[in-house]
Order: sequence, then C-alpha cells, then structure tokens
Amino acid sequence: MIILLLCSITILILINILITFPLKRLFEISKIDENVVNVSIIIAARNEQTNLTKLIQSLNKLDYSEDLFEVIIVDDNSVDETLSVLKELTKEFDNFSIYSNTETNLTGKRNALTLGIKHSKFSNILITDADCRPEKKWLQSYSKKFKDGYDLLFGIAPFIQHKKLINKISCIENLRNSILTFSMASIGLPYSAAARNIGFSKKAFDQLGGYLNTKDTISGDDDLLLREAVKNKMKIGVVTDSLSFVYSDTKETLSEYLQQKARHTQTSFHYLITHQLILGFWHLLNLAFLVSPLLMFVNPLFGLLLPAKLIIDFIVVQFHQRKFGYKFSFFETFYLQIFYELFLIINFFNAQFMHVKWK
Repeated sequence: MIILLLCSITILILINILITFPLKRLFEISKIDENVVNVSIIIAARNEQTNLTKLIQSLNKLDYSEDLFEVIIVDDNSVDETLSVLKELTKEFDNFSIYSNTETNLTGKRNALTLGIKHSKFSNILITDADCRPEKKWLQSYSKKFKDGYDLLFGIAPFIQHKKLINKISCIENLRNSILTFSMASIGLPYSAAARNIGFSKKAFDQLGGYLNTKDTISGDDDLLLREAVKNKMKIGVVTDSLSFVYSDTKETLSEYLQQKARHTQTSFHYLITHQLILGFWHLLNLAFLVSPLLMFVNPLFGLLLPAKLIIDFIVVQFHQRKFGYKFSFFETFYLQIFYELFLIINFFNAQFMHVKWK
C-alpha cells in the first residue's frame, strides 16, 4: 500500500513538472521590435455601457502610433445605451469606427465580430472584449509575432484581483487554467485561448471560413477557432510579455460565475479528442487525490494524498503566479485549490444541464 501511494504521489509530481517546466522558455524576455505592423482591433459589445469609458481610456493609452492601428467596435443589438455612449466617447478619435449589428439582422458575438472584421482595413486582427483593459505594449508585442509569420496568436488575460470570494475563485481558476493552457501550447498542443486576448491574420481567418465551423456552442468563438487552426496545421503562437496582458473584472455573483463557466465548459466538450483525453486524465487524477481522504477507512495512509496534492499545487501556484499577473497569499493558495477542484465538478454538470446564453 505504501508503495502504491508513493507511486501515485510521484506520478502527480512528474506530471506537474512535465506541465510546468516548458513554461520557462515562453517567458524569456524578448526585445520589442520598433518596426511594427498595422493592426485592426475588433470588439463586440452588448449591453456594455458601464464598461466603455475604461475600455476607451485603455485603448487610447496604447503605446502605438494612431496611424498604425484602428479600433472597430460593433454594438450587438444592445438594449441599453451602449451604441450612443460609444459614439459619444469616440467622436474625437479618427481611428475609431462604430457599427451596429442591427445592419445585418443577425445577433450573436460571432456575427458582430465578423461584421467588424469585414469592415477592417488591416491584415492583422486583434480581438478583445468590451469589459477589458489591455496593457500599453499590447499591440507592440503582437506586432513582433505577426512579423514572424504566425497565423493565430493568443496572450495572457488575467482577472483583476480583489477581496470577494467569487473573485478569488475566478482568479485561481484562471491562473490554473492559464498554466495548463500555455504549457500545452509550449509543447505543440494548444487547445484554448481567451477571447479577450487573441489575434490572427485576416488571411488565416478567411482560410478557416471565418467562424463558420465554430458554431458548436453559443460561446467558444476563441477556443473553437483555435481548434480549426490546429486542424488546418496553421502556425500558432503565444504572447507572454507582461505589458501585453489584457485585464478584466470577474463576475460579481455566484449565479453569473456559474453561467459563464457553464458556457466555457460546454465549449470544452468540442475540443479535439486528443485534448479531451489529456485534460480528462489530468482532471480525474487531481479529483482522485481530492477525494482520497474518503478512503481512509480502507487505510489511514490514504489521508496523505490530499496534503501531498495541496503542497504540490502550492509550489506550482507560488512559482508561476506572477508570470500570469496574480499574487495569492500562502493561506489563499491552499484553500482556493480545493474550491477550484470542486467547482470543476460543479461546472461540468452545469454545462450538461444548464441553459446558457451570451448576455
């Protein structure tokens, strides 16, 4: 029994090393290239009137010549004052354009983004959300990668931390998923990208048929577009410069969080089978360690597995959190790991049975 438990802990340690070790080369400091490319930023906005001021302020602080980028924001049939607020906030900026998705009589984020891309004048596209705040070197960091010939790129998208429990749970979930996502990408198995920090060439987008093959779920315009790029053997890369992060707020309530995670989890059901098998094995392994104390009636030594897992998770989080824009305390790292694993289960079943919608 002791040998079995030691083997289990050793396997968990080795898998964590295999997952996290490749991250090192992704975060090697690279010099920003001053010879930049033109970029079109596309944003779909639905009922975002309260977030637009911060968004426009962030976009206007980008360290990039206004002649070299444009911002296209598409109002997706908002029922608040999003469209009028957008027009007022951007009326003095020549490189901002506002469109309404009512022109096409189609609703949904994919249609809004497609409309924006259709109106874009540059060959390099960046996507973010209306409730986001990109860092000032966002465009410079992507420009360097676009020049290297990448078809699709994605970057780091942390949540802004504060003291509410839902915020903390969202942040630890984002951190753990980001570590796994970027580690997989570093070994040539990209499977997920945050819609608020993703870019691609217009040529690659057209070759993929736009979002035509990504309509498996109501969300997933990001992950499923990445899936199609993988299937078509396109050149996929990551952007990790700390000044290229795109920050956003977490959901305020538990119900909003559960609705959001149900959408995201539904998308994961449509990943490539290779990715589903790898992720399924990883999460089941962690779940087994989480519930191992229930087997203490068989042998008290099973009680060692959960503490071992929490210590390993603590080391991983503490070692990598700053790379992804986070800072968790010693105590937070331990108890939030348990919340993270439990909500993986809850979100899985919610994705199976909950009716989800995009705003």
